[in-house]
Amino acid sequence: MSDPAQPAAVGRRAPAPSRTDQAVIRNFCIIAHIDHGKSTLADRMLQLTGVVKARQMRAQYLDRMDIERERGITIKSQAVRLPWEKDGQHYVLNLIDTPGHVDFTYEVSRSLAACEGAILLVDAAQGIEAQTLANLYLALDADLTIIPVLNKIDLPAAQPERYAEEIAGIIGTSGPDDVLRVSAKTGDGVEDLLNAIVDQVPPPHGDPDAASRALIFDSVYDTYRGVVTYVRMVDGRLSSRERTLMMSTGAVHETLEVGVISPEPIPCEGLVAGEVGYVISGVKDVRQARVGDTMTSSGHPAQEPLAGYQHPRPMVFSGLYPLDGDEYPELREALDKLRLNDAALFYEPETSTALGFGFRCGFLGLLHMEIVRERLEREFGLSLISTTPNVIYRVEMESGREIRVTNPAEFPSGNTPGSPGDGSLKANTGGKIAKVFEPVVKATLIAPSEFIGAIMELCQSRRGVLGGMDYLSPERVEIRYTLPLAEIIFDFFDQLKSRTRGYASLDYEPDGEQQANLVKVDILLQGQPVDAFSQIVHSDSAREYGLAMTAKLRELIPRQQFEVPIQAAVGSRVIARENIRAIRKDVLAKCYGGDISRKRKLLEKQKEGKKRMKTIGRVDVPQEAFVAALSTSRQPDARR
Repeated sequence: MSDPAQPAAVGRRAPAPSRTDQAVIRNFCIIAHIDHGKSTLADRMLQLTGVVKARQMRAQYLDRMDIERERGITIKSQAVRLPWEKDGQHYVLNLIDTPGHVDFTYEVSRSLAACEGAILLVDAAQGIEAQTLANLYLALDADLTIIPVLNKIDLPAAQPERYAEEIAGIIGTSGPDDVLRVSAKTGDGVEDLLNAIVDQVPPPHGDPDAASRALIFDSVYDTYRGVVTYVRMVDGRLSSRERTLMMSTGAVHETLEVGVISPEPIPCEGLVAGEVGYVISGVKDVRQARVGDTMTSSGHPAQEPLAGYQHPRPMVFSGLYPLDGDEYPELREALDKLRLNDAALFYEPETSTALGFGFRCGFLGLLHMEIVRERLEREFGLSLISTTPNVIYRVEMESGREIRVTNPAEFPSGNTPGSPGDGSLKANTGGKIAKVFEPVVKATLIAPSEFIGAIMELCQSRRGVLGGMDYLSPERVEIRYTLPLAEIIFDFFDQLKSRTRGYASLDYEPDGEQQANLVKVDILLQGQPVDAFSQIVHSDSAREYGLAMTAKLRELIPRQQFEVPIQAAVGSRVIARENIRAIRKDVLAKCYGGDISRKRKLLEKQKEGKKRMKTIGRVDVPQEAFVAALSTSRQPDARR
């Protein structure tokens, strides 16, 4: 291979790469719910095709991060090239692994766009789940060939016949016999599955002589080589030492190395239409190689980019603050390094009166938020406080000004509920609020039919609107609701699991926004608002939040030398109050006798001192109280 550091001549076509016949290429992915055996099935495929020797094999081979292994989830996509022989013919199978969580739906859609087929993997003991169903619909919209597979048939609790019939009814196959049965753990049926991929998944159809177009379906940061971009060549060819153009940003980069992954990187001369591989171009930031973007040759660029590219949009915002204020520079450096590997992470500096200096961070969802915080604490040794998650609100003022609120502190202050039903709010400062809009989602819930009542009761209490209900089988039902996003980012999933004994599954997707009667609840200590505890809630839930937070702070804040009132207020109206009783010294202990006026004089003197202390005194909230109040039991369990 020639020296990759030597740039190719601009405007001159690079040498043609070695070409793999499209007829022997099969690009496919695996759609599965958490713990349904996707990573184990990928392990068996690596072993059967011989790309990983038995002595090198480890569980969850493609899951490279410790968090992925511990939680049993896939966070970053992986791609691996598998050789396979059937009837004397050699084939190239490209497995593109996909994340399984709702937070990474966009990444899943781009991985699906790089494939022609998908394996629908379902646990034979649990049946199809809500997120599997959502990703299945994405695959059907992308016109992929679906191969239904039941995994874990070796389990004593497996019911392959029942769930094969359910899957056949959902995807419309000719019958339950078309659903393959495998055990990824023992390897039973995996060889038949690989043969089925060769027979059923169509080969790619791209024009190798057209202008090059490569779909970026993932990118990771390597400390030594910069950003490694994973691509699927749709048209044309891409060679090493060829200048490439990112069509969404217009940035031009030098191609230093091109290759395939099997499962470790193997450099080659280039990639041609239909192939899957990686490109290293010396880029130092994954934001310059975004998922879904189109890569083309700068010398002979394509006229139109591939469809489907979206800029990552944060859905949930939360403040991250170091427990020790001196660790602020370390937190900033850690976020800078983490963003090298995560283009969807957004953050900006923020100052809180209560918590000091920190960052306002935007995340794709709750799991994304939980993973980022855990990586910051684990990989960089930081101790962090995260404020209550918030969604993005849009506030329209009567003056015509529009405010985008990601932090309760930005919500216009001094508001009070308007007239019933009109959803209007008044602000004593900053003008009047005309309308407030909140994001909503379409939620899909799948559960045994005996829990329909409990699920509907929960969704109705969270301001949900029923969208429809279908029976997947006599025992299992799919329920669709439209819910405000703010109502499901706290304890909705925990409540759903507890009410259905753990059998329900949840998936949701953005569905625009709706007008709502929302207010900001401020928590005041001795008349001074504490910004870290402010929250935007629906006016019907304001008193409930105020009562809960004041009662909790009453237990957490230590007693002072003077009485401390804890108040919850909407604008200037107090809706809840608790008092922390003062610590009283027994000033009569030294007074053994004499006239009652001596005792009264001492008590009056103490009373005046308390009054003066209350005027000039200051309530210091210990850091432990912030941690306990913000790390409430209502924090979500992001695993679905």
